[in-house]
Amino acid sequence: MLGEYRIVGRRASEIAASIERAVGDGGLDPGQLLPPMRELAAELGVNPNTVAAAYRTLRERGVIETAGRRGSRVRPRPATTPRNAIRVEAPPGVRDLGAGNPDTALLPSLREVFAAAAARHDEAPVLYGQGQLVPEFARLARAALDADGVPAGPLAVASGALDAIERVLAAHLRAGDRVAVEDPGWGSLLDLVTALGFTAVPMGLDDEGPLPADLERALAGGARAVVVTDRAQNPTGAAVTAARAAALREVLGRHPDTLLVEDDHGHAIVAQELHALGGTTAHWAFVRSTAKAYGPDLRLAVVTGDRVTVDRVLGRLGLGPGWVSHILQHAVAGLWRSGAVDPAEVARAYGVRRQALVDALARRGVASHGRSGMNVWIPVADETGVVTRLLRAGWAVAPGARFRLAAPPGVRVTVSGLTARDIEPLASAVAEACGPVTPRTYG
Repeated sequence: MLGEYRIVGRRASEIAASIERAVGDGGLDPGQLLPPMRELAAELGVNPNTVAAAYRTLRERGVIETAGRRGSRVRPRPATTPRNAIRVEAPPGVRDLGAGNPDTALLPSLREVFAAAAARHDEAPVLYGQGQLVPEFARLARAALDADGVPAGPLAVASGALDAIERVLAAHLRAGDRVAVEDPGWGSLLDLVTALGFTAVPMGLDDEGPLPADLERALAGGARAVVVTDRAQNPTGAAVTAARAAALREVLGRHPDTLLVEDDHGHAIVAQELHALGGTTAHWAFVRSTAKAYGPDLRLAVVTGDRVTVDRVLGRLGLGPGWVSHILQHAVAGLWRSGAVDPAEVARAYGVRRQALVDALARRGVASHGRSGMNVWIPVADETGVVTRLLRAGWAVAPGARFRLAAPPGVRVTVSGLTARDIEPLASAVAEACGPVTPRTYG
């Protein structure tokens, strides 16, 4: 069953370490079936409960998975392997439309706000015990949330959206819990859910957000949490409408113990109105990051939610990094205060490019999706073939495998670097690579 590799150990921790070490160095392959617990216990001369404890530890760490009578096996994809590794490197002369970065021409200058924040620090250095939140930052963040109809709640600040989401999930869930996620969805989030030892439950979506029936199915099936992208969904560009929000709230209302996490990374780059879902369940969190509008290196995200959730996030943050730099918070507050980013102009810039590509593809009989944000999702029949043919034509796009669990194949095109002159040649290359595709929902 295991070939030449021999599992060793007398204690559960030793057995688990032996298996994990073999997975890491290639002694056990992804998908490898492990011995039944009683069989391995007899071979090692230990109690079956010891092997059961070792397998449980490995499941919680995302190293193995168990399927009832079919036994336990090494996960097909180790949790430490990021989906971002499933990418196409653009060689010289090939346009890279797969990285997912914002247009640097639309990002504000950081020189003045950081100089001002540094000068403030020189006058009054931040020391231990001075609190996690800069008052002006908190005031401006709360005012923006209020203006968008996000329910009232305490604030926290984390180092980016993914850091915030990880802290919220860890505040309530235990290894093995099920989390409903959009499919296709943000690859880093799918990796995170697995790495934390949770099980991702896919929800289909269309241009208006997650499908209520899929959310109901996931929650009825035992999912304890759900992560919803409000706008600029990655990779499809979906944005939750008022009608869809009402339908999702109705589902969540039937499952009040669900942990709801909302990701609004599209703030300040989209024209679509926010339709927040927070407050529908007992525990919820709303996450708003600065990366897309102000620059990916500004590792900062605002978190609000119910008091228990935010208190747990703040408490755990205090035991780790302690706080997000006050210099960084002052700089971001300066950007907000100065109006360095005009959300309407940024949304218009991305919207013109996105819609132009969607329209050009439609004229060629190719269906695509891109209601908001900086990405266009194109369903295809042969993902690998399309990516390869586009690469030969001079365009590198993101393979859909980075974003999918059970959803059909597709490719993601980021429009940030496109000019008006690029639209028609790109659309023609895509049409030639994949041909017409019938419109459909993603799930």
